[in-house]
Amino acid sequence: MNKKIVGKQYLMPFILIASLFFFWGFAHSILDILNKHFQEGFEITKTKSALVQCMVYGGYFIMALPAGRIIRKWGYKAGVIVGLLLYGIGALLFIPGEHLMSFEFFLVCLFIIGCGLTCLETSANPYVTVLGDNDSSASRLNLAQSLNGLGWIVGPLVGSLVVFSGEDGNSGSVALPYAVIGVVVLVIAAVFGRMKLPEIVDADEKSQSEGLSLWKSGIFVFGMIALFFYVAAQTGVNSFFINYVTENTDLSNKTAGLLLSFGGMGLFLIGRLLGSWVMNYLKAERLLLGCAIGSVLCMCVVIFGTGMPALVALVLNYLCESIMFPTIFAIALRGLDAQNTKKGSSYLIMTIVGGAVAPVLMGALGEANMAVGFIIPLVCYMVVAAFSFRATKQSV
Repeated sequence: MNKKIVGKQYLMPFILIASLFFFWGFAHSILDILNKHFQEGFEITKTKSALVQCMVYGGYFIMALPAGRIIRKWGYKAGVIVGLLLYGIGALLFIPGEHLMSFEFFLVCLFIIGCGLTCLETSANPYVTVLGDNDSSASRLNLAQSLNGLGWIVGPLVGSLVVFSGEDGNSGSVALPYAVIGVVVLVIAAVFGRMKLPEIVDADEKSQSEGLSLWKSGIFVFGMIALFFYVAAQTGVNSFFINYVTENTDLSNKTAGLLLSFGGMGLFLIGRLLGSWVMNYLKAERLLLGCAIGSVLCMCVVIFGTGMPALVALVLNYLCESIMFPTIFAIALRGLDAQNTKKGSSYLIMTIVGGAVAPVLMGALGEANMAVGFIIPLVCYMVVAAFSFRATKQSV
């Protein structure tokens, strides 16, 4: 079952597009630092602090279809550039935001960033899946998502060292990391504007007619559902990782943030690298099923366990969930023609709105005891397990 992940003719475009995965990984993971920072800085509840995730992931729901239309009309490159511009503008707005010290203004900044990330993900994820052989699409996307995993490490690391760097452990600069990343992203947008990227289209009209209809593909529809629940689980776990650790151990905010960066996100990155390699020898559907079952077991220990075993299970869950997003995404798009792949990616990206729902529910359930809130991701991983079981049966 060994297969070539990326062909020579697509190697450079793959490298360029894959580099973008780092930036939205950073943008998502630093939110988990903001969540705890705003709870203490603005003296708000866990439920209200979850609006941080709501605004970013809500942007996915609102911007996904417009992003899809941009891609269908002007191509993947246009989607990338629009995404980078919105990302950069939203990040730089954190500079006046720090002077205003308005929670609502920060939420607007995060919404703009979320709209930019939507364009990036709607463009990059499907583009990577078609840069080579269809059978290796899941492996190729996991490889690209490894750089996303690196961003997930750097975000909490930078946030912990900068945002939690004040005398009281929570009065550092929240604008500094966003200002730096905003400038970098806008420079990259200018570079991409001068680069040539091949546009992937069907070879002829016949190939389009042979592709599966979007809504007649049962695995695509189930994939949308599974992706919604996976993003809900991932975002919920990330959002309240620091709360869970500080409530159940003697660790400080800064130490918990570093544990999230090097422990959780470190395993997340390792899992994606290993997953991309393992998929050369094991079907993606089977690996996804095993990982989903692993996450269900980890959540059970987090909810009902205590002490070190619960903490280990929480961190180990990142290894289990690492391959879920790119694998579900790639499996859901299999069999679709180029035009339906572009449309389908828009709908799949819309499901990322699940990340806006779970933190609010977890915050409400876990206001007194954070462990109770982890019932939400437990249910979500069960849905992912059901999808992977269906996909495994279909691939036999």
